[in-house]
Parts: sequence; structure tokens; C-alpha cells
Amino acid sequence: MENLQKLPVHVAVIMDGNGRWAEKRGLPRLLGHRAGIAALERALRAAGEMGIRYFSVYAFSTENWNRPESEVSGLMDLLQYYARKKVPELAESGVRVRFCGSRENVPESVLKIMDWCMHETASCSRMTFIVCFNYGGRQEIIDAVKKARKTGTEIRDEKDLQKFLYLPDVPDPDLIIRTSGELRLSNFWLWESSYSEYYFTDVLWPDFAEEDLKKAVESYAGRKRRYGRI
Repeated sequence: MENLQKLPVHVAVIMDGNGRWAEKRGLPRLLGHRAGIAALERALRAAGEMGIRYFSVYAFSTENWNRPESEVSGLMDLLQYYARKKVPELAESGVRVRFCGSRENVPESVLKIMDWCMHETASCSRMTFIVCFNYGGRQEIIDAVKKARKTGTEIRDEKDLQKFLYLPDVPDPDLIIRTSGELRLSNFWLWESSYSEYYFTDVLWPDFAEEDLKKAVESYAGRKRRYGRI
């Protein structure tokens, strides 16, 4: 790709549209989520080939527990199944897997598979794949304040709070992509997205292809980031 010097270090994706993709085809919503996982595999592979160092996805929000129990249960099963199946491949290709979010209320079986994924890929350094699971931007900030209080830390500026965020060592997203035509953040990376660039597309997530990721990155490369400056 051209403009490699402007390649985003961290690309984040709000993977929206799985349910609508399935409904348009008269299929159960869970099959839409399965198709969404295939799209995630394509996007992660393409991001690695481009040289993107951090790739994060909004996999399951703190609000998603309010979905029908059958859908939530199916999503938990999909996470565990694909983690066992794909993590060895990710480790072999040098991709580190990290989870970002609260561990409260997460089933023990899911926590165990999450910990296993992180352990198996801990030494990988070519790329970092971040799964935002049971994640909410507001909850992250509340949890950071609680952690600071427990340690007796006085929060005087941004740096004081930032070190208590879920993944303080991860650079803020340079580019946030949202699919399916929705134009909102939905509580994703609220603190970290202060100066992120945004890219919205009408493509439903299961249909998101390598070319769509390239379009988003090329759009980013053509922008001038000012960080509040003129």
C-alpha cells in the first residue's frame, strides 16, 4: 500500500450487523455471528499483512448481557469453540491475544479459556489482537477510579488515571471502524478514542472484506491529524 508511513498503529473495529445479516437471509441470529467470526478472521489476517501492530474488536459489551439468553449462551459457546480452534494458529503466526474488559459476571468456563488464550500467545510479538469482551467505556473509567482509590493514588491529571485503565500499555486507537451504517461509538474505547479517526461503512460485518479494510486505512492515510491544534 501507498503512504505506509501513515499506516495506523492501532485499528479498532465495532463489528456491527451480524444479526441483520442473518435476518435478511431468514437465518437464526447465531449463524450471523458465525459468519461474523469468518469476517474477523479475514480482517485480522489482512491487518497483519498490512503491518498493523494492534487490532482490537468490540466483541461483547457490558450491555450485551441483556440480549436473549439463547443468543448470549450461543455467543459464549462460539467464543470458547473458536478460541480453542484458532489460538494455536495465531500463536504460530506471532499474534498475541489479549482480552480487555471487566471479569465480573463472566462465566468461569469463559474466564478459563480467555486466560488460556493469553497464556498461549504471551510471547508473540508480531501483532497484538485485542478482544474487548464484557467491555464498556464508562465501566472502564469507573473501574480505573476504584483501582486508584484502593492504592491511595490521587488523580491529578490524565496520566494518573490512564495507568489504571484495563490495558494502559496499549496505544490509543488511531482508526475506529464501524460497520452496518450505524454512526455512534456505543460505549467503545471512550477514554482512548479522544483523538481517534473514524470510518463508517454501510457494509454489514459478515460481508466485510479485505478491500473494505484497505479502503478504511487509505481513508485514514489521507487525513491530517491535528490533535486539537490548528
